[in-house]
This record gives sequence, structure tokens and C-alpha cells, in this order.
Amino acid sequence: MDTRARQLLEKLLRDGDKLDAGVRSRAAALTASKLVPYRSERSLQAKEAFETTMQAAQAEGAVRLAWDDPRDRNGFISRVELINPPALARFLGQRPLANILADARSQFATCVERFPVLDDVIQRWAQLRSVRTLAPGSVPDWLDAVKVIDAARGAPADAIAVPIREASYRLFKDSKRIEKLVAPIDTLLTGSVEAAPREPAAVWEELGLFREEHPALLAGNVIVRRKRVTACLDTPYGGLPAVSVRGLASRPRQVMTIENLTTFHSEAKRSAEDDALLIYTAGMPSPAWRAMYVRILTDVPAGTPILHWGDVDEGGFRIAAALAREAGVAGHALRPWKMHPSDVPEDIRRKATPYVLGRIRHFAEAAGWSALGAAIVEAGFTLEQEGLA
Repeated sequence: MDTRARQLLEKLLRDGDKLDAGVRSRAAALTASKLVPYRSERSLQAKEAFETTMQAAQAEGAVRLAWDDPRDRNGFISRVELINPPALARFLGQRPLANILADARSQFATCVERFPVLDDVIQRWAQLRSVRTLAPGSVPDWLDAVKVIDAARGAPADAIAVPIREASYRLFKDSKRIEKLVAPIDTLLTGSVEAAPREPAAVWEELGLFREEHPALLAGNVIVRRKRVTACLDTPYGGLPAVSVRGLASRPRQVMTIENLTTFHSEAKRSAEDDALLIYTAGMPSPAWRAMYVRILTDVPAGTPILHWGDVDEGGFRIAAALAREAGVAGHALRPWKMHPSDVPEDIRRKATPYVLGRIRHFAEAAGWSALGAAIVEAGFTLEQEGLA
């Protein structure tokens, strides 16, 4: 097969995919301008090799050739029209995009109910757009990402966090496989093809995986029950393994979770002698952290304010929704702190897209904060909580 002819036919096939995807309006064809190198060819042998490939594609029913003079096939080809994309794909030894997407849907069928975002992934591919640089050929990566999440969610909530490479070897007999899956895992966890990518450490933390395990940070004049000791937290804060925290031996006046580390540090120093319990979530908290949170709240009397101070953005409200679920398990209702538009000066607001606002509303409703979600949508902004610290 002539190399130059093949390259042009591959371009023609891609143009056909664009037409099917709705990102191209004109019929897929190679016009005279695309054929200039061939039409300027001085070597008869090279000219005939090019034409032989094009004529073979036409014989397969894939394309239609037009000549300068239809009666004189010794002239030059003036136009190549795509008439049957699947036939051209077969001729080139490639698979039609429609077939690739059909296979992807089939392979995703067993997990799309748990991860509806996979439908959005396929829709992106159908539009010839990638998801986090991942094209349709990455289906095995997405299936392995599902396997990782299922394994993490299937572990007991109180299980000790696992080194990521150890977990990877257990699952795939490849110690580095999971680290190569951060993009599909993050997309599946956030449930969005448009969410901003998170740092890998934040993704692994949510699954209870780590490179270097980090303790849970707690602050306040509060007595904590642990496996071997019951004692008041030191100042300005204490770092404890989440699994070692069994509950409280004193009654805090309130419990507040804080998403951002800088804000946690400043609040811990500011209220070191206060009997309010502050807990740093480290972004989306791990399963072990969430189990600790439930144990703590179980020891907190009904009516005690349970608050969360997070970023006013999609990620912040997703974290809030997760915390609200755990608070509900312990019999409490989570309330927002400094996350209402009235708490945010206009000069530090950042304009949000309709998509992001829709996601904020979704997670706000999941947290039981429908009114707050509606207020933020109306105000149309996002904010990282350092702006209010």
C-alpha cells in the first residue's frame, strides 16, 4: 500500500468520524488542494502506486474517485469522496469508531450503574474528545480503575490504610499499576468528566491508600479516647492515627470539620483553649477517617452543633455531602459554616461556570443544604476557604 495514499485515506477516515460526531459539517473528501503533492508528482511509478491504492479502496466500496477527465484514466485523480467509513476502516486494517464505542459500552455495562459517569466518557469519545487525555483505546484502564475503587470500598471502614504499591501488587501483580490509573480513578470518584483534576495524593487518600500515611489532625480542649490512652489533646493540635481514635471522654460545645490545612492551623491556634473540637479533613477524607468521625459523633450529645467549613466549589460541596452522610449515621445533621454568599465579600469571589454551579447545587442537596446550593447558584461564584480565614 502506498504510504502517501494511506496517510490521506487515514485522514479521510478521521474526517468521516468528525462528520458522524457532529464536529464537521462538510462531507468527508480529499479535494484537489489535499492532493497537490500527488498531482505534482513527476515519477510515473510513484503516481501509479498512489493511484493503485486509491483504486483498491474504491474497489472495496470505501471511496469514490473523480478524475480530471473521466474518459482518460491516465490523468490525475481530482477528488476522493468517502462513501463507506466501515469499509475504509477495514481496508486500512482499522476498526470503525462506532464499533470501538459499541465494544466500550458492552465492557462498561456491568459497572455503569454504579459509575454513571462512564456514559459521559463514551459520549465524549463519540465527539472525538478525550477524557483526561484518555481515548477509546483506554477501556482497560477504566475497568482497572473500577476494580481499584471496588476493592477499596469493599475493605472494612476500620481497616488500616494500605501502601499504594502493596495494594497494587495484590490487585494486579504490578506494584505500579494503580499509580498509572489516577486519571480514570479520579473521574469515577468525582462522577464528572469536567471536574478539575486532583492531586494524586488526594485521590489515594479518599480510597485509604497512601505513599506515606498521614495522621488525623484534631484540635481543641477536648479529651479523646484512644486504644491505649485517654487524654486531652495537646496544643495547638494533635496528630493521631484515625484507627486509634475510639471516641470522646468529654463533651465539646461543637464539632467543626475543616477542609483546608492552612485554615485548620490558624483556627487551631486561635481557639486552643476552647472546648470546641476541630478536625482537619485533608480534602476528601479516607474510609478510616470517616469511621473515626462516626465514632466521635456517636459520643457527642444530640443538639451539639456539627459544622463543616469547606471550599465553596464543586470539590468542597462533594466533601460536605460525604461528611453529611456520616454525620447522619451518628444521628446528627451537618451544618455549613461561613459558606453562604452573605459570608463572602464580592471582591474575593471567583466567577463560576454554569456546569460548576450545577454540580455545587447537586452536592449541596445531597448534604441537605438545598437553600445554600440555590443561593450560591444565584450568586454565581466559587471560593477557596483561605479567602475567609
